[in-house]
Amino acid sequence: MKEIILLTMLLVPGPAFGQGGLDPATILKPLADQWTTYSGDYSGKRYSSLKDISPATVKNLSLGWVTRFTTGCGATGVSSTGGGGFGGRFGGEAPAPVIVGGLGSGDLNTCGGARPGGGILMVDGVIYLSAPDNAWAVDARDGTMLWHYYWKTRGGTHTGNRGMGMWHNNLYLEVHDDYLICLDAKTGKEKWKKEISSFNEQYFSSMSPIVVGNHVLAGTGNDMDAPGFLQSFDPETGERQWILYTVPMTKDDPAVKTWASLDAARHGGGQVWIPGAYDPETHLYLFGTGNPTPAYTTGRGDGDNLYTCALVAVNVDTGKMAWYYQTSPHDTHDWDSTQTPVLADVPFNGRTRKIVMTGERNGYFFVLDRVTGEHLITGKFGLYNNWAKGLDAKGHPVRNPGKDATIGGSLVSGDVTNYPPPSFSPETGLFYVPENNSLRIDYLIDPDPRGSMGLGGTMNGGNISYGSNIDAIDYRTGEVVWRHEVAGSAGLLSTASGLLFSGDGQNLVAYEAKTGKPLWHARIGATGNAPETYLLDGKQYVLATGGDQLYAFVLNR
Repeated sequence: MKEIILLTMLLVPGPAFGQGGLDPATILKPLADQWTTYSGDYSGKRYSSLKDISPATVKNLSLGWVTRFTTGCGATGVSSTGGGGFGGRFGGEAPAPVIVGGLGSGDLNTCGGARPGGGILMVDGVIYLSAPDNAWAVDARDGTMLWHYYWKTRGGTHTGNRGMGMWHNNLYLEVHDDYLICLDAKTGKEKWKKEISSFNEQYFSSMSPIVVGNHVLAGTGNDMDAPGFLQSFDPETGERQWILYTVPMTKDDPAVKTWASLDAARHGGGQVWIPGAYDPETHLYLFGTGNPTPAYTTGRGDGDNLYTCALVAVNVDTGKMAWYYQTSPHDTHDWDSTQTPVLADVPFNGRTRKIVMTGERNGYFFVLDRVTGEHLITGKFGLYNNWAKGLDAKGHPVRNPGKDATIGGSLVSGDVTNYPPPSFSPETGLFYVPENNSLRIDYLIDPDPRGSMGLGGTMNGGNISYGSNIDAIDYRTGEVVWRHEVAGSAGLLSTASGLLFSGDGQNLVAYEAKTGKPLWHARIGATGNAPETYLLDGKQYVLATGGDQLYAFVLNR
């Protein structure tokens, strides 16, 4: 019997750690067998070419494994973590090691169930995922945990972590107290760490690093009156290659005239929260910027406040801005323009255009030429979207000052969408995006910008929810083709077989991509990440998180 068990163990495929990691050129390929960066590939479409799971076969999708994740709170060195999927690959195997880093004491780390989410990587049979102050490697075949990295934080603002980037056998993780960390993908051990923003100035870092060639692109954030920026780092050494500020920092920047003064601009926000998309033909990385600060009150002048609330194209080799398009000029509602942009080469007005699409938090959908930034389409989604009074000649929404926060209160629409990423299917020509419908009363409680730094100076009440939907938008017209009501907002995944995966607040759901008709579901709770898919050992999997657990569903033939 012992001989049979040993032979079985030798025949079961294990994680392919010895295969050289991820070649950066692999990320340039259309999304298929692996999931190699935040959106699967550089386009941001979250559209998989895999077809085994289809409207006809999705009924045969069943749970392959599930793994629960807990934080490293209290860890002091290499020690035990929880087990993997139904007891791990081999019963009784040694627990996965915990690798501890960080500059804090550990007293400020949260304890208990983790919040895995963001972009989850699957490379050579190994899954890499993260949560605030934690990262893990997991066997993609059965959910066995391989290692757990734990960062002892110094504290600060803690939002969700958006995932990791990968280059050969290096993994890159941002932590909220402002370090970019390089981990060995095989062991989880630190190779280097670099401070990327000032913890003392209340920056916090949660973006998934994006690796483009020999550039590691990292964004960071701040809810006070500080400038936003995107940085590029050397993947081997961590040395900074360039920095691009998202607000004017010098008097010779022509955008200064859109602010009250250079000083106002230099404290103007425009943070970089969410990963962007990359066009290898032009070497342009496209990403969104956050709101201006102070967000709600005076002090910024009457101009557009460039380059906040904008889609920005930067050359990855030089760090120079190529073009920008502002989706919310002179924002007064915290409409971060930080949703993931989507790139596609598609028919448009009789010829193929290289476009970029984005569905923004302000409830407007935009289509631009991604090479030049030329405006092509603006559409409106959100059933109660009332903050703007129309569009200008270049498709920008025109703010209605009557919907700004006032001392007496103003009735205004809430965030129509947020960070959960969209998807685009070239097969259907539809852009899929979460839609939230609500109204609130915004009160101005401090009209003096000196007392309302960052997001201060207002409060809201009377919040009324009118429900949430998944919207399918025709990129040619900007019109919503169909809506499907859901109980919560989640990211999306489309496939070449005609499926759309998302969450409805309680379940992971597969929809017919053309119509929004539900075809299959599994009750895993609210999904914490956009669903993903990969192919391993000839089987197609669908991956999603629910609470502190990672679920892998596999197609049974």
